[in-house]
Amino acid sequence: MTYALSAPLQAAVFARLSGDAGLAAIVGDAVFDAVPPGSVPSLYVAIGEEIARDRSDRDGGGARHDFTITVVSDRPGFAAAKDAAAAISDALLLSPLSLGRGRVVGLWFLRAQARRTGSDTQRRIDLRFRARTEDN
Repeated sequence: MTYALSAPLQAAVFARLSGDAGLAAIVGDAVFDAVPPGSVPSLYVAIGEEIARDRSDRDGGGARHDFTITVVSDRPGFAAAKDAAAAISDALLLSPLSLGRGRVVGLWFLRAQARRTGSDTQRRIDLRFRARTEDN
């Protein structure tokens, strides 16, 4: 196994999301690798947790990365959050990601969960993706 591609994968996902015009039209520049302290925008995107598993073979190291992208909104209803979630899916899945080290063999959408959080005034959508990487 190699966990060496986790940081390049996260950097590529962040660069793709923060540079995507469709997502920017919805959330502006509110794409975070780490949510800043203090007040946050009423609609934002954050890169979340990751689970990596060995997928090495005789040709080299590799891993399967299951990672979460979260959309948080305090706007009424789920419409704005779902628009952002759709833009995230499009940004990540419509063209291959380029890593600074290694390569992405495949990237798939696994599932999403939309729910109210806090005192029912906040909406949250957790999008789960799977990337298969190889270190070459």
